[in-house]
Amino acid sequence: MTAGAQRVEVSPGVVFREVGGEAVLLDLRSHRYYSLDPVGTRMWALLVELGSTAAVAERLVGEFEVDAETLDRDLRALVEKLAAEGLLTVEG
Repeated sequence: MTAGAQRVEVSPGVVFREVGGEAVLLDLRSHRYYSLDPVGTRMWALLVELGSTAAVAERLVGEFEVDAETLDRDLRALVEKLAAEGLLTVEG
C-alpha cells in the first residue's frame, strides 16, 4: 500500500509545538515526548492540515528537491512510526 492511499488524524491527547524549527510532540496519555527534525516537522504540519498522505506528498514534492518515490517511502515510514506510537490514527 502506498502512502497515497492513507487518511490520517492526530490522536486525541497529542499536543504539538514547534520550537526552533523542530516539532515537539507530547502524548498526554503516556506523558512521553517526541521530537521531529525540520523535514519531519513539515510533514507533521501538513498531515495535520491536509489529513491525507497523498495531498502531503503532492505538496512536498513541490517544496523539496526529492523524487516522488523517495518522498513516498520517507512519508510512509514517518506515518507508520507515528501511528505505532499512537500519535496518529491511519485509515486506508
